[in-house]
Amino acid sequence: MRKVMIAGAGLTRFDRYDGEKGRASKEYYDLGSEAIIKALKDADMQWSDIQGAFCGSVYSGTGSGHSVIEKVGLTGIPIVNVENACSSGISALRLAYQLVGSGVYDILIALGFESMPRGPIKSTAWPLWERLMGFNLQPASYAMRAVRYMEETGATEEDFARVTVKNRKNGALNPYARFQKEVTLGEVMESRMIASPLRFLHACPLADGGAAMIICSEDQLKKKEKAVSIEAAVLTSGTYNSARVSNPDPVGLSARQAYEASGYGPEDMDVVQAYDTMSPGELWDLELLGFCEKGEAPGLLRDGYFDINGKLPVNTDGGLMSRGHPLGATALAQCIEIYRQIRGEAGPRQIPDAKIGLAHAMGAGPNSGIVILKR
Repeated sequence: MRKVMIAGAGLTRFDRYDGEKGRASKEYYDLGSEAIIKALKDADMQWSDIQGAFCGSVYSGTGSGHSVIEKVGLTGIPIVNVENACSSGISALRLAYQLVGSGVYDILIALGFESMPRGPIKSTAWPLWERLMGFNLQPASYAMRAVRYMEETGATEEDFARVTVKNRKNGALNPYARFQKEVTLGEVMESRMIASPLRFLHACPLADGGAAMIICSEDQLKKKEKAVSIEAAVLTSGTYNSARVSNPDPVGLSARQAYEASGYGPEDMDVVQAYDTMSPGELWDLELLGFCEKGEAPGLLRDGYFDINGKLPVNTDGGLMSRGHPLGATALAQCIEIYRQIRGEAGPRQIPDAKIGLAHAMGAGPNSGIVILKR
């Protein structure tokens, strides 16, 4: 498989674009096309250079990628719409990576975009009987896992709250984040309970947004300075037994595959984007990704290990908790943060000398996707 490079990336600010309370009015196709134009500029390429598009979204409907691309020009290229829940963006990127790596195409674009419906997300990926019982509501399903995690590791509600505090502090440095204001530990702990032991500020905000990454073979790269390669792009799903317990966990499975494919391990990563749709998820994901042993993440978090100036900076752009969560665009936004960090383009949240990083996203099903980028 030949070397695959990131040619450029584009991202909109994640926010509500409903035209209310002074906010702009934008649809998913406006946000997706805005991201495309930014990515082309970043790559120093023209739309006519793009040979195909993989378009991730969840709620945008049939042919949504075509609607986005129509805004920049339908040129006859193959357009593939990808729905894989919150991992849609990484799924789209992986498909493009495989086709460029195998030599089928030289320049492709991966998109993610969403105009999110309002209210709690009710996943239809769960069996009907579990949906009727409410297990498919994210706060409820995460709360059950959080209780088990607390019992098995001794983690506390305050540990979960510290994830929110850290990520909102990072998000205050990110002009693309929906929330750009820090919160205190007290504010998180005093927010209303939504599914015990999880509170309102343990949950990430939904948002609308668009993200795009152009990938290409090494010989097609226009901007050679600080070139970034894709070292791994993997996707795994669940391995349920009769009790619907995932064994092994898809996060751990995807991590092992990503490390094997890239030749790098968790000890090599300079910066990480961990999936934090609910704050406790960041803690157990970091453990499953191999960055520490089970039960160690809360203590490392308390010690500042995962801070921007810590040993392993995590969610330097604020993560889902601050940046927001437009499902189709989220995973690509995580990849874009790694791309910008290792190119030294992250502004006030820049990690010194970052050269390699990992982005991880989960999706209902379950799916677990990992991308490792290196400069």
